[in-house]
Amino acid sequence: MDFSWMAWTLPTALFFATMIAFLLGMAVWEYVSPGGAPRIGILRFETTRGDRLFLSLLGSAYIHIAWLGFVNLDLWWATALSLIYAYCVFRLV
Repeated sequence: MDFSWMAWTLPTALFFATMIAFLLGMAVWEYVSPGGAPRIGILRFETTRGDRLFLSLLGSAYIHIAWLGFVNLDLWWATALSLIYAYCVFRLV
């Protein structure tokens, strides 16, 4: 496959590889331990593990897009910020 038309950089490839790894990991986790008791966090609505993963991945994508548009620093900082964001979503939401 020829992906030369895309601007693949190592951080971009790792970002998408990490997203796929998280989705596969969540699928295995759900298979081993189905359900994952829903809980109500700081946003005051009920979420499951899948909901929190979705919020984490969506937020991480927006963090990276905003980083590319507004910040002139290395993309690794956006990845670190995304990991912190995902941790907070899973702990608090």
